[in-house]
Amino acid sequence: MKNSLKRICQKIRTQLKRSSILRMAGEEMVDRDGLEETFLFRAARIAAVVALYWFVSITMVFLNSYLLDNRDLDAPLFVTFYQCVVTVVLCWFMRLLSAAWPQLIDFPSVKFDAKTSREVLPLSVVFIGMITFNNLCLKYVGVAFYTVGRSLTTVFNVLLSYGILKQTTSFNAILCCGIILGGFWLGVDQEGLAGSLSLSGVSFGVVASACVSLNAIFTKKVMPAVDGNIWKLSYYNNINACVLFLPLILVFGEVGRISNFSGLADLEFWGMLTLGGVFGFAIGYVTGLQIKYTSPLTHNVSGTAKACAQTVIAVVYNSYSKSPLWWTSNMLVLAGSSAYTWVKSQEMKKIPSRQSQDFARERLLFGEKGNTSV
Repeated sequence: MKNSLKRICQKIRTQLKRSSILRMAGEEMVDRDGLEETFLFRAARIAAVVALYWFVSITMVFLNSYLLDNRDLDAPLFVTFYQCVVTVVLCWFMRLLSAAWPQLIDFPSVKFDAKTSREVLPLSVVFIGMITFNNLCLKYVGVAFYTVGRSLTTVFNVLLSYGILKQTTSFNAILCCGIILGGFWLGVDQEGLAGSLSLSGVSFGVVASACVSLNAIFTKKVMPAVDGNIWKLSYYNNINACVLFLPLILVFGEVGRISNFSGLADLEFWGMLTLGGVFGFAIGYVTGLQIKYTSPLTHNVSGTAKACAQTVIAVVYNSYSKSPLWWTSNMLVLAGSSAYTWVKSQEMKKIPSRQSQDFARERLLFGEKGNTSV
């Protein structure tokens, strides 16, 4: 009797152990499946964000090129002015949506304040130069050479950081700038040999690059006036720009060209112009989105790859024939820019994380609208 009871108890203990093991294994399998789901979801989300950034950025460059290349309307200042107006309207619209659905849309209050507008004004002057010369460069050099024509931003970052902020740069970073300069001069040389060089376009690109660097420096000083919020900064920048563009349009004689333009009643023209403004607004959002779900370094790598794809698309679409040295110039510019980003990311690891994040955010976000090639 005792032996039979012992055998029964032993069987029960064995069954309990087995069920416990199975339950633990099942929980482990569920955990593994959950982790796998999470990984797949994150990977899909990152892929979607990067694809969205590429689509918005490349579309914006080609759309601006189309608008600026309109032979019937030579008014680049008006095109840029209208895009600033669209940005201001979209800021108001996003604020209304945020008030209606705060749980879905987070957008700051954008009520106009004259004092804040005056504080942002010095930056707005640089901002106007940045977006105007950027568009003029795109107008005269085209999308294919745009990456090289606008490649000196990094070089000006180093020069102006030392000249204005007294910040020194490491030897490795300077070496990267040397590679970029080499690619720039080789690209200019190859464009000249091919007979397609626009000195005006290259000059505008150099000035635009300098303005992008100045924009980053002035942004750091102005950010406290807008509570450190990039959307408030964009709102005041574009409002100031709308006002400042009006006398420039008048002085450079674009009023007469606009009034004589036969397509003023064409809805397609206004639709494309408005769409360009929408994409100009969206690039700031998708840039921040890509940095949020990846990292500043990954964002720059993605931007470099996007610039390469953008150049290839432009060459293929326009059926251009480019020499091996022309392609080499593009590769030097992109390689130098990528190397500089990596060097700076390594250097930022040696400074406090908050300063590192602030530096990366300012350099990437505030240069984006003026540097649509990256």
